[in-house]
Amino acid sequence: METLQLEVLTPSGPIYNGPAKSVTLPGEEGEFGVLPQHVALTTLLQAGVVDIHKEDGKTESIVVNWGVVQITNNKVVVLVDGAVAIHGASEGDIAKALDEAKALISSVGDSNAMIASVSARIDNITHH
Repeated sequence: METLQLEVLTPSGPIYNGPAKSVTLPGEEGEFGVLPQHVALTTLLQAGVVDIHKEDGKTESIVVNWGVVQITNNKVVVLVDGAVAIHGASEGDIAKALDEAKALISSVGDSNAMIASVSARIDNITHH
């Protein structure tokens, strides 16, 4: 199975670095998906959820506030100002991550509609 190499980087270090079947990103023009062999692209990202579709069939979600993505030669590099991965071994871990994610998105503060949309996606993540 063909994969792409995905890196999600913040000023404090990497949040994710590994292979993925695909990734969905919150672009300025709306969400878009990236599969292996995607055309080269560099674009801005807005606050939203990065969904990583892994080789094992699982999806990992990372909430980001804003940044840029560069896609070249089956490599996707996401550079963001802030990010919170939504995963954990217990419901307490996930609840803490969700609180951090909501605070991160609220810190962007320029669009109530965007915050509501991302909050709805965050709530949806917990019900899967």
